[in-house]
Amino acid sequence: MIDLLSDTVTPPTQEMRQAMFSAEVGDSGYGEDPTVNRLESLAAEMLGKEGAAFMPSGCQGNLAALLAHCPRGHEVIVGDRSDLYDFEAGSVSALGGLVLHPVATEPDGRLLLDNLRSAIRDKGDYQCAPAGVIVLENPHCQLGGRVLPVSYIKEVRALADERDLPLHLDGARIFNAAVALRRAPAEMAEDVDSIMFSLSKGLAAPFGSMVCGTRAFIERVKRNRKLLGGGLRQAGIMASAGIVALQTMVSRLAEDHRRAQLLADRIRAIPGIRLEPSVIETNMVFFRVEWNDLSIPEFLAALSQQGVRMGTLREGVVRAVLHYLISDAEVDAAAQAIRSVLQAENR
Repeated sequence: MIDLLSDTVTPPTQEMRQAMFSAEVGDSGYGEDPTVNRLESLAAEMLGKEGAAFMPSGCQGNLAALLAHCPRGHEVIVGDRSDLYDFEAGSVSALGGLVLHPVATEPDGRLLLDNLRSAIRDKGDYQCAPAGVIVLENPHCQLGGRVLPVSYIKEVRALADERDLPLHLDGARIFNAAVALRRAPAEMAEDVDSIMFSLSKGLAAPFGSMVCGTRAFIERVKRNRKLLGGGLRQAGIMASAGIVALQTMVSRLAEDHRRAQLLADRIRAIPGIRLEPSVIETNMVFFRVEWNDLSIPEFLAALSQQGVRMGTLREGVVRAVLHYLISDAEVDAAAQAIRSVLQAENR
């Protein structure tokens, strides 16, 4: 099976497996796991922040970060097409007591500054939940892996400062964004107060995410991690794979981007396929199937019979995600499988 469902389907590399086997461990609950401590120091250094916390998941990382930024009853200003709003089980509200305030998301992943201003309520109006934090997503998953420009993030930073609000970045695939813009990861996080990124998306680690920010902020995040049931003991076994991921997998992400563009080029001319968006910036290709009333479930099932797995995040749109296990030959095979499915439907 050529598995393009997500870049989370990857098994750890052999180097990661060896590192996990031989990892030096301690009790992370007491801050005594040397491998966890090394991972946190490495992540903080790469993102240009004072500290970092190793989290079991990105969902828990975002929640712990938002709880560290603002008290219960405050609003989280977030895009209406964001992963945080749609795919984190409502945890921010159900467990955090925070109110999600959605703002219209533009096709390139931006939240217009005027819309952000309108969403921030007057703190003097006791009828309304006050704004607590602004959240951006970069790159933007549901909109095809689009990358937010650094200049735009600076504009949102200025607005956040104007309204005395922290700015959090859901940067699950921030290294893809950095590679796409040919920027250092620290530049991508320079203008945000905190950032969450995943070790298991694109970087092929089997476990974990990181939250980075100031030392004081990270102390609050770690308290929230414990509150949410994320306290770990001999976690160095898992952290060791994260270290290898940061040291060996970032530099090769450009290959995934190149292959995503290659796949887009291969399928762009197939009758019945419409890329959405047509711009490929990272490792994702989104497209619509407009052929003989063929439904997305039917298309995905037929594609699976051809030995290719893809998925969908929103109605009517197929997503293919490139990762380190996919070769140029498999990209060609996946494109041919799409063509074969549609040709079969035409017979």
